[in-house]
Amino acid sequence: MNEHPTGDPGRHRTADEGREPAPAAEDTGRLRERIAAELGRVRERSLGLTVETLDEAELVAQHSPLMSPLVWDLAHVGNYEEQWLVRAAAGQEALRPDIDVLYDAFENPRADRVNLPLLTPDEAREYNDRVRARVLDSLDRAPMESGPALLESGFVYHMVIQHEHQHDETMLATHQLRRGDPVLPGLAAPAPRAEAPPGPAEILIEAGPFMMGTTADPWAYDNERPAHTVDLPAFWIDTRAVSNAAHMDFIADGGYDDPRWWSEQGWAWRTRSGKRAPAFWHRDAGRWWRRRFGRVEPVPPEEPVQHVCHHEAEAHARWAGKRLPTEAEWEKAARHDPATGLSRRFPWGTQEPGPRHANLGQRLLRPAPAGSFPGGDSPTGVRQMLGDVWEWTSTVFAGYPGFRAFPYPEYSEVFFDQGYRVLRGGSWATHPTSVRATFRNWDHPVRRQIFSGFRCARDAGEV
Repeated sequence: MNEHPTGDPGRHRTADEGREPAPAAEDTGRLRERIAAELGRVRERSLGLTVETLDEAELVAQHSPLMSPLVWDLAHVGNYEEQWLVRAAAGQEALRPDIDVLYDAFENPRADRVNLPLLTPDEAREYNDRVRARVLDSLDRAPMESGPALLESGFVYHMVIQHEHQHDETMLATHQLRRGDPVLPGLAAPAPRAEAPPGPAEILIEAGPFMMGTTADPWAYDNERPAHTVDLPAFWIDTRAVSNAAHMDFIADGGYDDPRWWSEQGWAWRTRSGKRAPAFWHRDAGRWWRRRFGRVEPVPPEEPVQHVCHHEAEAHARWAGKRLPTEAEWEKAARHDPATGLSRRFPWGTQEPGPRHANLGQRLLRPAPAGSFPGGDSPTGVRQMLGDVWEWTSTVFAGYPGFRAFPYPEYSEVFFDQGYRVLRGGSWATHPTSVRATFRNWDHPVRRQIFSGFRCARDAGEV
């Protein structure tokens, strides 16, 4: 995920905020309790991916020029927490202003961070503990009802919690790129059995307006705001993400060697890179295999394909006679309830994500079979729109009408209109607090180390 949509065909109109149900407000006491609990849970996860799993040599190593050394991520989340929860929210003096520049993601490209005078793993852990003690000490005094916008409904705490979870997902991508013996469990929980998709392979989403984005969600980032009405023509969307088996068919039919299916940019990437399969795949003895966290295993045909870039997804969709959905189409299919006219927070409603809804939070350390989790269906019956794999859309990342950067432009605004493509829905590695039907992720169209897949769509007039 990123450290910190001009492409859809809809007409934007003034938002009718009455059509976006607001999440139930939490009592301030319970809100503080939840924040403290979530801070504890995310730190436990971060430590489990770093100092509790790998030795110092592995933590300070550059496992790929695409990624930071894991020790940088560990100290960075503490420094971000200090800047926003100790300095900005609590108004306290800085603990370590001298390291701010080391852990500034914009000042230091990932490939260069290994050469910085970083904190050691022990120093990073000790620093993070000191920051956390300050945060918890000041939490009870934070004015969350009538205070500044930064603190309203706990926004800045939610932002910091999500930021660390996002870096944990990034660290999982580093673990996948790392060479060496496995250090993560092979399977964190039993994989659910694949179930038949609900009804047909694709579902018609009727033409008409829906409420996109949010104004009310206290966990939402600036790029998810404001809520606004988008009017879309009718379209078809697949009920499931494209599976490994389907992508094997694309490969077997020569899809990687046929320029008809590729955009000009995509074909240039394909010929330059020489790629002919998803990342971490190889073929041996007539069978496809993959490397997953240091283990080599047969590619499961029933799982959604992952580790494909936007160009691969786009080419596969064309080969199948379809296309990638726009971001607006994806969101309408995920959350619009045609019976009520309301847009839901999650595809299934307002209940927080649980094990019956989606594969999130690295429970499985892999995608679940396509067609799983009927309890997470959208109002129109589209399945698995949250969790398993991030889904590429055709949309270029940009602000919504009325966008306002908050609380700093480097989270979203600096990435607008730079050719980044929007991904939606989260992956198996995304924590439930960091995903909702309005959440927007974005990346370069060539990125494959992320846990990305796709589903297809087509215009309603097509046969």
